[in-house]
Amino acid sequence: MPLAERIAFQASRLDHFRIPPRYASRQANSNTKWYHNRMKIVIFAGGSGTRFWPLSRKIIPKQFKRIFDGKSTLQLAVERVEKTFGIENIYISTNEKYTSLVKDQIPQIPTANIVGEPERRDVAAAIGYNLIRLQKLGYSGSVAILWSDHLMKNPKNFVSVLKSGEKLIKENPKQLVFVGEKPRYAENNLGWIHIGKQISQDLYKYVEWYYKPPLEKCKKMFKSGEWVWNPGYWIVDLDFVVGLYKKHMPGMYKKLMQIQKAVGTTEEAHVLRKIYPTLEPIHFDNAIVEKVPAEQAVVLVANMGWSDPGSLYALKEALVGNGGKNFNSGMVYDLNTTDSLLINEEKNKVLATIGLKNMVVVNTEDALIVVHKDNVLEISDLIKKLEEDDELKKFV
Repeated sequence: MPLAERIAFQASRLDHFRIPPRYASRQANSNTKWYHNRMKIVIFAGGSGTRFWPLSRKIIPKQFKRIFDGKSTLQLAVERVEKTFGIENIYISTNEKYTSLVKDQIPQIPTANIVGEPERRDVAAAIGYNLIRLQKLGYSGSVAILWSDHLMKNPKNFVSVLKSGEKLIKENPKQLVFVGEKPRYAENNLGWIHIGKQISQDLYKYVEWYYKPPLEKCKKMFKSGEWVWNPGYWIVDLDFVVGLYKKHMPGMYKKLMQIQKAVGTTEEAHVLRKIYPTLEPIHFDNAIVEKVPAEQAVVLVANMGWSDPGSLYALKEALVGNGGKNFNSGMVYDLNTTDSLLINEEKNKVLATIGLKNMVVVNTEDALIVVHKDNVLEISDLIKKLEEDDELKKFV
């Protein structure tokens, strides 16, 4: 890369770490702690969404697809919290190749609040990077860890939970606050949280978590009333969790500190690209959460109307329920078709079905998939096969 281009690139990267002038001036005033006293919201939007193919592609993953009344799940995620916490306290963490997509969909967010990761290294690395970055900006306090690809029917309840979690962390920073959704049925494709004794309204002691239990076990968990769905949301104290990285993930912590030292300097982009790809690819659950004693965690349980459309059929369930209704989008005509997702993105072609049941049919301008609901998770395997084919990989 020519020197002039290198300098311009470094300058653009530094912009992601500068506190906007209007916040810096507030920090400079010793009589106000406005910036530091507000909880920070970090929304992770770096997934590739392979199970949503062909709706979701590498160039525009599912969290950016505007299929919910013209809005994407990322836009909905920001919309839910913006009014209460302020756009200046919301951060979007994504792959660096999607930063322009984020800015296009959330134009009101400060550029400094869009965090580009150079490479996918799983959730522990992404969360750790965002936390040490906030530390470098001088922040110390509560942080909410959220995801960009979920749906929520009762956003007011969700915001109420976040506010309660913020209060709990201020009262006791040395704990993890889980957010649990009251389960509507025995779903074995989700994580579950085992709750203990009720502490107060909507607040319970934490016992354990279980990821994707077998269906029979899942039915017993649901019937017991002692388990709730785990959306993967946490409210935490920044310094406390960074300390957990130091204790339980010392190798990753050391590398994160090297990155933190370079944040905001002319070496930042170089150091980030050099070190971040070497971070261990491990989930936050396994790296940190499972190592925290149960007595250092609590669970806030709410009826948020939460759903995670992690597959195309799950998207159908989230939109119209898990009964016999279809979800149709685009120019679609269905005859005696039930319990199916039918999406047609071609404006000059009709998608017609006869007698289908439990099916997913998605037609885009360059790809068509027809799959039974029981096989939708195999789309990830299909993508791998397509990527291995020189002629077909361009469609991924």
